[in-house]
Amino acid sequence: DLLTACDIYRAKAFRVDPVPSAPDQFFAYVAYEGDLFEEGSLANMTASIIGNVFGFKAVKALRLEDMRIPHTYLKTFQGPASGVVVERERLDTFGRPLLGATVKPKLGLSGKNYGRVVFEGLKGGLDFLKDDENINSQPFMRWRERFLYCIEGINRAAAATGEVKGSYLNMTAGNNDEMITRGEFAKELGSVIVMIDLVIGYTAIQTAAIWARANHMILHLHRAGNSTYARQKNHGIN
Repeated sequence: DLLTACDIYRAKAFRVDPVPSAPDQFFAYVAYEGDLFEEGSLANMTASIIGNVFGFKAVKALRLEDMRIPHTYLKTFQGPASGVVVERERLDTFGRPLLGATVKPKLGLSGKNYGRVVFEGLKGGLDFLKDDENINSQPFMRWRERFLYCIEGINRAAAATGEVKGSYLNMTAGNNDEMITRGEFAKELGSVIVMIDLVIGYTAIQTAAIWARANHMILHLHRAGNSTYARQKNHGIN
């Protein structure tokens, strides 16, 4: 039973360097035993790396600058299924930058007017439009209504321009089951790309990523919430 073998399982600080021009700050290099982490689980890994240790009174501030993950552990994650190359193939657009924008105003439009903005933007020369992070399923525009009018706008713009067009449909929801339901509906309508928000959490992000790969969908992650822990230079995450 190695659960109490502290010499094996405790984290080991094997190097400490001073931060240039900051006499009261240091770079600490810390190693963890691989058996401490569940395979393929961001939630479990981060529970140790950026868990309660960030609230310890022994440190005034703590910032995670970088992680070097062993190849054996890295291979337990599926990784991204596609990138900008696949997006270019889906849009049939090469040799120039992709031109996109976010629908504004992002809050308050009805589904019909939202779809009209999508159509006008795509017809006017954009390759794609996208939902913003806090467009989900509010009383002024439910998600199903938005999806239907967006797809209508995409199809009309494609017919008018003779080009492939698209729009990132935000399938973020209050729980994983509802999120996947929205993704399935987007797929049924013919969309090839959906999006989620960072604030849904690591497990939900992995759930969406696994679903997207299995269903040949491009998945865009909006960084909503990132600045709450990345903006401060002496505490949080780089």
